[in-house]
Amino acid sequence: MPPSLNVPVDSFKITNNQAAMTDSPVTLTESNALLLQAITELQRGQKELSEKLNSTLSSIVSAVENLKLQVDSQNSPMHQRTFSSSSLQSLSPAPTAPGTIDVNLDTIVADQPVDTPKKLQVVPISPSSSPGPLSAVPRKLYSSSPWGSRVILTTYPGQSNIDPFPLSWGHLDPLIRGPIVVSRQPSTLRKRNAIGAHGGSYSIYHSLAVAMGDLPVNHRPNFAFSEPPVQVGPFPQWGDPEKIVAMDPFGHMTTRLYSDYINKGIDIRPTIAITKAHMKLHEIEDAVKTGRLRIDGHVVLNKTGEIAVTKVAVEPVWFLPGVAKRFGIDEGTLRRALFEDTGGSYPELITRNDLKIFLPPIGGLTAYIFGPVERVSDPNVKLALRVHDECNGSDVFS
Repeated sequence: MPPSLNVPVDSFKITNNQAAMTDSPVTLTESNALLLQAITELQRGQKELSEKLNSTLSSIVSAVENLKLQVDSQNSPMHQRTFSSSSLQSLSPAPTAPGTIDVNLDTIVADQPVDTPKKLQVVPISPSSSPGPLSAVPRKLYSSSPWGSRVILTTYPGQSNIDPFPLSWGHLDPLIRGPIVVSRQPSTLRKRNAIGAHGGSYSIYHSLAVAMGDLPVNHRPNFAFSEPPVQVGPFPQWGDPEKIVAMDPFGHMTTRLYSDYINKGIDIRPTIAITKAHMKLHEIEDAVKTGRLRIDGHVVLNKTGEIAVTKVAVEPVWFLPGVAKRFGIDEGTLRRALFEDTGGSYPELITRNDLKIFLPPIGGLTAYIFGPVERVSDPNVKLALRVHDECNGSDVFS
């Protein structure tokens, strides 16, 4: 109920009981003083009335907004389902390794099915009302949450509508091996077979761009003309699940191998980018000037020491059982440590022990290949390798 509007009426009365009892005439000065007092009291009463009216209106608006949120929540296709610890264990796949995780929770609330995010609505900001860089007034970009009305914190194996793409890590046939699917977009969320996010540490910057309205929530990169300019693989090592455990060897072939899935709306992205590039290094330039290195026009291009390279950028993709084995620990310990020391950012490390792939929020690696790429795998060619452990956040040689 809105607050009552009780205005003290007595405060507006003009009385002069003493003058009335004594029949003494009221002077002009006294009359003006009484009139001024009455006006002052009237203004104060109007101010109190205005404040109470504003408070009442605010209460009404707040009540209407809360009612609207309740109605929207009841009409949402999302609903809750409660899993007990025993039922969760029955949904989990049978243990296949010592690292199987035992989730011991009294009750777990899961949202299902997946809610479809609302259409992105950007509210324009006029130049006159746009806050400056130091303004404390936040920008209101979205009229409603573009991610939908419900937040899906985690998923569980066997949960309704959860149907991950089959993945056979270490299989040499990429179609049998299967794609890496990690996106949380509506068309992909229930098909995810990996934990984490694309982009490594850059996923944070992507989220900032979305939050600021510079990118839509459902943004997808354009992979046109992104095919590798050289052929790399496949090699026999790609068919051994223990040989490669920290990257996806098929990551540069994603758009070609899994184009049918991509055309159907599944958000599948490359995890390796290969391109041709030119590089200038001071030591190479010095070697050319002193005659220690000759210009061949293929690798060493000119007298300034500019060299042609093939650049390979690799995004981390961890096969958790293989990574755990490399460090001599069990998979369960690795999952728990990753969950705890990332601030609980990836709860599916705990709730989805059927998902064995993790895209961690760390930097990747870059390989620069001098000369023909095919010589790297030629056992008859002698290779020189320089390992550079770059400074965190930099991309320079030192």
